[in-house]
Amino acid sequence: MNPGRAGAAVAALALGAFAFGTTENLPIGLLPLMADDLDVSASTVGLLVTGYGMVVAVVSVPLVRLTVRVGRRPLLTGVMAVFLVMTFASAAAPGYGSLFAARLVTALAQAVFWPVAVVAAAGLLPPEARGRAAAYVFGGGSLAIVLGVPAGAWLGRAAGWRASFAALGVICLVSFAALAALLPRGEAGGRDPVPASAPDARRFRLLVVTIMLLVGGVFTAFTYITEFLTRVSGFPDSAISPLLLANGAADIAGVVVAGIVVDRGPRALLAGSAAVLAAALLGLFAFGAAAVPAVLMLVLLGIGLPCAATAFQARVMESAPGDTDVASAWTSAAFNVGIAGGALFGGVLLPVTGVRGTALAGAAVAGTALAVIGADRPARVRAPTGSGGVTIIRTLNRYEDDGTVRGQDH
Repeated sequence: MNPGRAGAAVAALALGAFAFGTTENLPIGLLPLMADDLDVSASTVGLLVTGYGMVVAVVSVPLVRLTVRVGRRPLLTGVMAVFLVMTFASAAAPGYGSLFAARLVTALAQAVFWPVAVVAAAGLLPPEARGRAAAYVFGGGSLAIVLGVPAGAWLGRAAGWRASFAALGVICLVSFAALAALLPRGEAGGRDPVPASAPDARRFRLLVVTIMLLVGGVFTAFTYITEFLTRVSGFPDSAISPLLLANGAADIAGVVVAGIVVDRGPRALLAGSAAVLAAALLGLFAFGAAAVPAVLMLVLLGIGLPCAATAFQARVMESAPGDTDVASAWTSAAFNVGIAGGALFGGVLLPVTGVRGTALAGAAVAGTALAVIGADRPARVRAPTGSGGVTIIRTLNRYEDDGTVRGQDH
């Protein structure tokens, strides 16, 4: 594939990521409107995020395994078609139950889209640009926070929350058409493999744990950020869209930073972004009652999350044992366990600690992720090579493509 077409295909994947990221998180920006219109509590609307994430977490790996013999173009266009139908179904849902059901089916499509799309993007660009490829796709997800959720919140206030979902359907249609036209056909018997550069089972397991903890910590608080900003920080409802836009603008900055540095040091990027997120959540608890510190912490959350997401995928492409599509599905599942678990944990805390307590709890969980990152130090051994006494550091316990372990003794 020529570079221009490859770049356009990656952009189409990023647009699909934007659509999925927006629909997953849109209830956060529309929470009061949806609660009033559907006659349910804020915590019940929060379950639209929790249930969505739980479905993705549970079915991502099985669905990717089941579709391993389906080429990436028919698979990705197929899940976008499901998304298209279910997004319009969400807009037309007569009540909470039908809306919840439509979102669960949408989550089935997302469970396949994210892991396959990111690996597909990596396969379209040269090996030295894999991290940037992930950054481009995650950039689409980041723009969902920058533009999708704030624009959806604005449109919802102007024309009702259903109009926001209908607008998403139009965006989905564009992505569907672009993917159908631009993605390569690939092999007839299944997806072309995109192998990891340094498979290592221990590092991959620690990565999965890190993702669940870090994302869970963030979404313990961020799922209820609208409630926090209005009840704790004292902002009026009319300020929510601009505040989410500020968070989104910071998200773009995070994507830019991640794209620049990720291929130079994914582990350092992951540790740094985890530290920023934990500090932002703690700062939100400690200083969020004042408007300026609250906005500053919201900006830090916007910078840290896309950096972490990009580092996650870069680490997958380094350490994944066996099929990188399946490994990416594991990390997607972990990400959504974090989203769902965080939203659920925050919902449980709301009546006990109030919305301010969700920020402190989120900081504690994110801080635990930092400790796990610190434990990610692969065993190494010195092995002399050559007559000049040159020493090369070799990593032990790498996984082969078939999942067996062996030491490296080259």
